[in-house]
Amino acid sequence: AMLGENDGPSMIAYASDGAEYGLGFFVPFVPVLFAIAFVCQEMCMRVGTVTHRGYGELVLQRYGRVWGWFGAGDLTVTNLVTLIAEFVAIRVGLAYFHIGPAVAVVLGLTLVIFTLSGGRYWRWERIVLGMALFNGLFLVAAILVKPDVGTVVGALDFTPFPGGGFNTLLLLLASTIGATVTPWMIFFQQSASADKGMTPSDISHGRYDIAIGAALASVFALGALIAGAALLTHNGSGIEGFAGAGFPEALKHVGGSAVGTVFALGLIEAGGVAILTISASTAYAAGECVGVSHSFNNSPRNAAVFYAANIGIALLAAVVILIPGAPLLSIALNANVLATVL
Repeated sequence: AMLGENDGPSMIAYASDGAEYGLGFFVPFVPVLFAIAFVCQEMCMRVGTVTHRGYGELVLQRYGRVWGWFGAGDLTVTNLVTLIAEFVAIRVGLAYFHIGPAVAVVLGLTLVIFTLSGGRYWRWERIVLGMALFNGLFLVAAILVKPDVGTVVGALDFTPFPGGGFNTLLLLLASTIGATVTPWMIFFQQSASADKGMTPSDISHGRYDIAIGAALASVFALGALIAGAALLTHNGSGIEGFAGAGFPEALKHVGGSAVGTVFALGLIEAGGVAILTISASTAYAAGECVGVSHSFNNSPRNAAVFYAANIGIALLAAVVILIPGAPLLSIALNANVLATVL
């Protein structure tokens, strides 16, 4: 779940922080946010493990159908916008290799269908975790741009504080916060802990798991930020100049083709993993609200609503990114802003 937080729009947000402001305030700010994410995810893991119920199910039980359905509706809207941004990230990564958006749609939907075909939670989890480890490509990208280590370490005191336009700073602050603490994270983590069959004796191991995830996700996020910081003086251009395949293409000119290739592949990975986790959180919420089976351990025949919601929301998001002239960077950044607000 932590590595799923490092999704496409999140990595674009971190790279945008670096491209707009360089190495400074955002370097220590990102680990602080992941510390907050640890608190949220650890709590959800404990509640799911002890109650064996998902977040949506407990809200329905404690606060009634109005708040239960409101939470599920809120999640669905946010997830749809975020899923569009995930397909955008895959599209941006593929565009670097001169591959069209239709391939991004096919790739994302194929991943969802493939991971749902096993009928077991452990199979789904291992596939997604194996993919998520490639989030480390962003750390490779940071190393390839050869940052000044002293500057990176010096930024840990939260200086320099970002200057420039207030609106841009507010957008990137909100987007960076929404990259780390999101609505889907709460629904997914609690439901997945229950679906995995965890018991109270597993809580300490779950806590270690989340801590390792937070540490890895934080390091990889900083990798994207440091790589993006190499673009700070990119022809005097601000983040508005990096739409389409702009980030990997710009990095190619600054640090060589290897940097651009690694960053583009990282965006494809980040979008793919997030599509799977965010679609799953929607499916969990749908099953819990309707009161029907909602587990990867059940077959599509026995959990029709769960599987239909999982594939359906991904399909709807995929259709949207085929719209010509879509503002890719704006969608990616504002998806995180929406998550922050909600």
